[in-house]
Amino acid sequence: MSDRIKCWHDAPGKPVFVPPAGAIDAHCHVFGPMGEFPFSPKAKYLPQDASPEMLFALRDHLGFARNVVVQASCHGTDNAATLNAIARSGGKARGVAVVDPDISEADLLALHEGGMRGIRFNFLKRLVDNAPKDKFLEVASRLPEGWHVVIYFEADILEELRPFMDAIPVPLVIDHMGRPDVTQGPDGADMKAFRSFLDSREDIWFKATCPERLDARKEGGMGDPWDNFAAAVAPLVADYQDRVLWGTDWPHPNMQDEIADDGHIVDMIPRIAPTPELQHKLLVANPMRLYWPEEL
Repeated sequence: MSDRIKCWHDAPGKPVFVPPAGAIDAHCHVFGPMGEFPFSPKAKYLPQDASPEMLFALRDHLGFARNVVVQASCHGTDNAATLNAIARSGGKARGVAVVDPDISEADLLALHEGGMRGIRFNFLKRLVDNAPKDKFLEVASRLPEGWHVVIYFEADILEELRPFMDAIPVPLVIDHMGRPDVTQGPDGADMKAFRSFLDSREDIWFKATCPERLDARKEGGMGDPWDNFAAAVAPLVADYQDRVLWGTDWPHPNMQDEIADDGHIVDMIPRIAPTPELQHKLLVANPMRLYWPEEL
């Protein structure tokens, strides 16, 4: 189908940076395959298939050992495609689900058995029509032990969401740092507000991810090699190094206008985490604590 969107690089380069042994890509997705796992009728975009085999081939090419597969909004609350990817990973993947807030205890436990370790709440207006905060809080209160809540929002609604996020009774993981304007620099208003939020609870984690989104030319940034991103994010990683994760965001949903080379994205890692100690925390120790704690 010619109207299906393709957002990923066909031949990403081999990164110069070599990830440490056991490194985890803690934010990526799969799309379909549509013939087996249809997209939601409410989907705001219709991507080309991005199969588990493609994801795992990229994992190996980039030098990673494991993946955390996050349910993509185009699949709605049907987590079958993500569960399929986890099942086909040979124990090398865990996941984050998107659920109907009325989900039963039995279905939550089934997701746990399938490798899920959290649920995601999306507040991006371009991707969701309605985000029922009261129902989100209710389901967050009955998650399986050890789970967390992932939240995706843009910087301009951080303060509006604070009371809601403060009420969530499990650890939080913030996708893409709440999409700050990295052109403001490390001391800009968006980063200051995000730091204040991180300081409000010791169980708030974040993903230092998506230079291709946050420093894109079309959004006023510099584009690859994403110097604004590196300058703004490196101090955040250094100051909150025990609560930070990293991921490729492959296959880069809705980024068809400026398709990024995943090898270049990996080469951002030493620019935001310049020491082997920081790199190990970012890529191994921290994601293991959240997704494979039984192995520690």
